[in-house]
Amino acid sequence: MAEADGKSSELNGGSEEPDPGEDQCGEGDASTATEGQSGSQAAPKKAGDSAKNKPMPDAEGGKVPGEGEEEEDTDSMDGSGLYSLNEEGERDGEGGRRERVKERDAGKRAARKRNRPSGGTAHHSSSSEVEDDEEEEEQEEEDEQAMDVWLGEELRDLGRPSWRAVPSLRLREIGQGSHQFVRRVCGARGLVQRLELQGRLERHTGCVNTLHFNPSGTRLASGSDDLRVVVWDWARRRAELEFDSGHKSNVFQAKFLPHSGDSTLAMCARDGQIRVAELSAMQRCKNTKRVAQHKGAAHKLALEPDSPCCFLSAGEDAVVFGIDLRLDRPANKLVVVKEGDKKVGLYTIFVNPVNTHHFAVGGRDQYIRIYDQRKINENDNNGVLKKFCPSHLVSSESKTNITCLLYSHDGTELLTSYNDEDIYLFDSSHSDGADYCRRYKGHRNNATVKGVNFYGPSSEFVISGSDCGHIYLWDKVSARIVQFMEGDRGGVVRGRNAQLLLLGELPGAPPSPPRSCHQWSGS
Repeated sequence: MAEADGKSSELNGGSEEPDPGEDQCGEGDASTATEGQSGSQAAPKKAGDSAKNKPMPDAEGGKVPGEGEEEEDTDSMDGSGLYSLNEEGERDGEGGRRERVKERDAGKRAARKRNRPSGGTAHHSSSSEVEDDEEEEEQEEEDEQAMDVWLGEELRDLGRPSWRAVPSLRLREIGQGSHQFVRRVCGARGLVQRLELQGRLERHTGCVNTLHFNPSGTRLASGSDDLRVVVWDWARRRAELEFDSGHKSNVFQAKFLPHSGDSTLAMCARDGQIRVAELSAMQRCKNTKRVAQHKGAAHKLALEPDSPCCFLSAGEDAVVFGIDLRLDRPANKLVVVKEGDKKVGLYTIFVNPVNTHHFAVGGRDQYIRIYDQRKINENDNNGVLKKFCPSHLVSSESKTNITCLLYSHDGTELLTSYNDEDIYLFDSSHSDGADYCRRYKGHRNNATVKGVNFYGPSSEFVISGSDCGHIYLWDKVSARIVQFMEGDRGGVVRGRNAQLLLLGELPGAPPSPPRSCHQWSGS
């Protein structure tokens, strides 16, 4: 989570520790992604010519961007466009990756020889130089093998596809199983592997930090560093409404409140304010008002699924506010998150969609904390109901932070992304201190603060962006990568469900800061 004006993220007495992505635009850090962890378990195989991903008309002017307008991102993985992985593709991709690594290493050795004072000529080479080259080659092969072993750990075999197109279509034609058809299609691995870029929505003049669909999925709200919020008719690729959020710094989230008739938007930002916008049916914003104030940046809001009036907010001041818009003073401090006597600044919060009294938070340490709003007693275990953490991070000396967490569709699982680490899945019904159930490897969450999400009506897949500018989709059960595609040449920060809208934000990356939303769909 980064900053456009380069100022500190600490506002009005915020936490003393720096923001993981401080001094950059939006919520991203412009540091270069390192090689290695950004690779997948097996380098994905290109599934189609890049010409398939034709640019869509511009949201405002209907212009089609010319090819080659953007420079190729040197931090991205090999190739671009649509990638597809299946079991055979994984094996082929693994061999291809090894060949590319060998070619690259051979090039490095040749370059080292050319750069020697002798000019790399045969009559000046010595036996010691040959031995050094052999040792380097052996070391590189050992490193490659160790990486393959690490990436292959904790994986399971992919199950058989749960949905088959021809039988399902035939049954639907005769009226059998039609009520389950859409859900099964949306959770089908075959269609996830066919996702491709459908269009772009361009309006903002700053880095885009947030996207949120209304409950019916017909409208989309986006917030940006330009301090404005845009409500889109995404199907027609046009903006229906644009207004000033009232915030003084980067807008981090803007969400439609459920059952409000799309007339109420809740927002939070780097200035620590929690604001609410009232929208009219005439496509205009009536007003925005502040309903709470954190003493530091407020990164996330958590909606209660069936409430048009109540939601939660979390800030870097370690405070969780419960907000009820029906009250004269809407904000109520629920808890101050602590580890011992030390406050823990918060980056993320989520309400259990089934048991809405429970909510989970994460931030500037390695622990997921779950609270029950009905029985928070800060004198008893700091009010925590239970905590989860990967066992190898419990005693880790590295300053690992949680950048994003969320519950699955039925509240039985918790998905968590750590900075400079992997993504972990926990069973929310397990007891305090339980270890993770699944681990998802291959992406890189270092240069910008990445979000994570489930994809599919029954949370069948896990999706995340990566520092390399690509989008990763894992099969939730096997933890294998099933889709891999270029998201944004400026780095992908968040994945969103529904139509799988993805956005990038990495200021200063060539040729310009990403200021558009990218929409993906299956063909």
